[in-house]
Amino acid sequence: MKILVVAPSWVGDTVLAQPMFRLLHQRHANLSVDVLAPPFTLPLLARMPEVRRGIVARFGHGELKFGERQRLARELAAERYDQAIVLPNSLKSALIPLLAKIPLRTGFRGEMRYGLLNDLRRLDEQALPKMVERFATLALHRGEALPQPLPTPRLSVDPSNIEKILEKQILNKNQPIAVLCPGAEYGPAKRWPAEYFGTLGKALAAEGYAVWLVGSPKDAAIGDDILRASDSACVNLCGKTSLEDAIDLIGMAALVVTNDSGLMHVAAALDRPTLALYGSSSPAFTPPLSDKAKIVKIDIACSPCFKRECPLGHFNCMRELTPERIGAAVSLLSDRDRKPQNTPRPAPVDSATPP
Repeated sequence: MKILVVAPSWVGDTVLAQPMFRLLHQRHANLSVDVLAPPFTLPLLARMPEVRRGIVARFGHGELKFGERQRLARELAAERYDQAIVLPNSLKSALIPLLAKIPLRTGFRGEMRYGLLNDLRRLDEQALPKMVERFATLALHRGEALPQPLPTPRLSVDPSNIEKILEKQILNKNQPIAVLCPGAEYGPAKRWPAEYFGTLGKALAAEGYAVWLVGSPKDAAIGDDILRASDSACVNLCGKTSLEDAIDLIGMAALVVTNDSGLMHVAAALDRPTLALYGSSSPAFTPPLSDKAKIVKIDIACSPCFKRECPLGHFNCMRELTPERIGAAVSLLSDRDRKPQNTPRPAPVDSATPP
């Protein structure tokens, strides 16, 4: 059995697809899963044992490039896949499975996809409120109930790469490590203020943590702002590491504080103690999938708005998540994770104020 999965274009969504890969392997013996994905998400797929190989989709967002899609489809036709599962809802994402003559092509109704997909599903958003559930149900037969609980995302780390990063970046691993992830690709409305990260970083350093800022090149300037706000108590690694490196750095953390971002889902998949900060988005749709993650948000009338920038200009959903509140949540999370492993952990608290 060979299945081609057309993956989403976001880091976090790619992590949320892993439970579907695991379900497919549970249902099919001797299964090979290949994933067609943007080049920047391939390092994630390399850390998922369920994926045989990642295949580069060199199409920018919104680009049709029909001739290039035809060439890639001809190459993939030689693999003789039994099924394609298309996770994005666009018309373009369904073209290659059709052109590659894959006999069973599964996905949700979307952008004019009649005829492109021949196993077309209607999405019931109320029955499947979470993205991970929507992906996972495509591993099942039409109408089949999702197993509960779903498999959780789990990424592997590379110990040899860890040593290379530590040496290259001159990092000290002899202290507990706090990783702060200040970026959010979707837009500034999902980003906790840089000065707040700086205040928190300075406080964590005073408590004996080595504080590392981890993010993409787009986050480098924010990292510099945090560095200044922390009086240089942090190490700014934003833009200085690859995604593979970021996975391994986060895997070393005793604590991760992160916006709702792709790296939040990476931290959860590495089962690190994580504080996930939500403002314009909703944990009801894309929560971190780990019992070591605590969701922190405040309830105000305009949140979640799902906008890239605050439409009202006040940004209170993040501004009112003060460093003092997050510091209290850090203490609660640290106390919880210091409990013996056989002590049941309380459920994540959906509140900015610790109980």
